[in-house]
Amino acid sequence: MSDGIEVTVGRKNADFTGKDHLALQGAVDYVTALGGGTVRILPGTYEMGNSLFLRDNIHVVGSGEDTVLHKCPSASTPLVEEMDCYSTHVVVKDGSIFKVGGAVLVQGKSPFYDKQQYLRRTVTAIDGNTIHIDNDGRLQDFWLEPQSEAKTVFSVITGLFVKDAVVENLTIDGNRAENEHFNGCFGAALFLEDSQRTVIRNVTARDYNGDGINWQTCEDITVDGCRSINNADCGLHPGTGNQRPIMTNNTLIGNKWGLFYCWGVKNSIAENNVIEESQQHGITIGHHDVDNIIRNNQIRRSGMNGILFRQHPNAARDPHRNVLEQNLIVDSGTKGDCVGIEMLGTAEDVVLRGNRVVDTRRKHKSRKRIGLRIGPDIKNLHVEGMEFRGMEKDIVDQRR
Repeated sequence: MSDGIEVTVGRKNADFTGKDHLALQGAVDYVTALGGGTVRILPGTYEMGNSLFLRDNIHVVGSGEDTVLHKCPSASTPLVEEMDCYSTHVVVKDGSIFKVGGAVLVQGKSPFYDKQQYLRRTVTAIDGNTIHIDNDGRLQDFWLEPQSEAKTVFSVITGLFVKDAVVENLTIDGNRAENEHFNGCFGAALFLEDSQRTVIRNVTARDYNGDGINWQTCEDITVDGCRSINNADCGLHPGTGNQRPIMTNNTLIGNKWGLFYCWGVKNSIAENNVIEESQQHGITIGHHDVDNIIRNNQIRRSGMNGILFRQHPNAARDPHRNVLEQNLIVDSGTKGDCVGIEMLGTAEDVVLRGNRVVDTRRKHKSRKRIGLRIGPDIKNLHVEGMEFRGMEKDIVDQRR
């Protein structure tokens, strides 16, 4: 990305003056029109009634903890007319919850398939309870049976089909207490989809009712030096089809899952991350997640496993050829068998090298501490230089 123009956004004394998403988006779109450059967000809290949408070749940089993007409380209202895939408006019971320039998420079960679907849009005009929306080319039908709703639920920062963007040195406050849950396959505090060569650096994503940082079907995404704290779901979620993501030097605390490899994540590096107090697993890896390196991470006090290899009904879908080395796993599990590394399924050609699995807690009569448990169908596993401390069983190998 070339240096390009630089502008400032602030509550006062800035090139773009304002205290909400409109000022931020205005600055990003202005710089984009001039070929790209830097949008510098000055200290302050900015009230987000919609996503800040990233663009190609844009560098968004804040002032660290002093730049806070705060998610507005969410609200929802039922649709009162069906919305067909070509519609440019949605008719709702209560139009007062929306604002022009703000977000609208249409959610409901597909009329044709047994699954929830989501349509993310921006409000362009309001006429009573008729909400006019923009069109990003993604088309879906929402009918009244089953019930569909329109909501002010959105990602605080969004990148769709973005190339060569950078977001750094700012804080996202997801306002979890005043927001309903949002499915991580469609949104997060910071959410990328179908994007390439984008860098997320020194960003705090906290208290979002969903994932902290999530990127779906992307290539060459770097997440470095970020903090994902107390989010309802994943701290970091490299989602479906991600190729070559790099996740380094991040701190993930108090999320449901720390680092969640979703589906088809390949050739990634996860290195020097600190993952603590995950309600379930510190790191979990599964469906078609292959050829990844997980190295030199510290995983402490996970509610279930420090690292979990998930199981799938089809062996070809399991996480093959992954390398885990020099990781420290401490005090995993709070109920039943407390397993540092749990290997389910039929993963093949996995390397476990130089990992340390430690339990510092007093022994408990109803809990068994196990360093590594190898499922009966794991194949061609290479274990080298492992260290275990404080375990009843260092290794339970169910293949024998």
